Amino acid sequence: MSSSQHIAIVDDYPDIRELVAQYLSQEGYRVTAVADGNALRDLLDKDTPDLIILDVMMPGEDGLSLCRHIRSRSNTPVLFLSARTEDLDVILGLEMGGDDYLKKPFNPRELLARVKALLRRSTSASEGVSSLVEGSIRFGDWMLNCKLRELLGADGVSVSLSGTEFRLLAALLEKPGEIVTRDDLLNKVSGRASEPFDRSIDNQISRLRRKIEPDPKNPIYIRTHWGGGYAFVHPVSKST
Repeated sequence: MSSSQHIAIVDDYPDIRELVAQYLSQEGYRVTAVADGNALRDLLDKDTPDLIILDVMMPGEDGLSLCRHIRSRSNTPVLFLSARTEDLDVILGLEMGGDDYLKKPFNPRELLARVKALLRRSTSASEGVSSLVEGSIRFGDWMLNCKLRELLGADGVSVSLSGTEFRLLAALLEKPGEIVTRDDLLNKVSGRASEPFDRSIDNQISRLRRKIEPDPKNPIYIRTHWGGGYAFVHPVSKST
């Protein structure tokens, strides 16, 4: 249990909101539960939670729009909750910057396990990219500001990266031109070892390519090495 870790819950259903808040509070987390996007925005102006649990379908501003707002200012892990169970809905939530997606109805123990995993990944990621956080890295038309965890295009517009996507890109940029195995990437990104047929890193690479590659089917930045892993093959320059 960690009373120092702050979790924000956003859900328009009072029963779900209160149930999740009570359950996580009993596990020792500091919890703030709010009913809509306006309340979350007010909270973010005052504090930065360690994790945000975000309902997708809400009246007014929905969870996907709120996630874009969160990503415009931080890489706080976002766990989506939703009654929508189609694969496309899950993919869209992750592409909008979410770090995980849990379908309703859910088992509170599974929710807790995912919360702990996201918080653990976030902590290990901060330690894992410590060599980068003071500077910026340029490649092609992009600049990754490691301190702000912000990716800027040639036009100066910020591109939303989930915490997982940032950690993945940072891990590849730490060793430009070198092959980084899937196991190493998974450990950097998720703080866990791979399992047989685990394709999570490949899926994350695909999403990252769609954001940074001019042509994701013919990548110029991230190259696949079959059976080995991935390598960042474009020239990079670092500055402090």
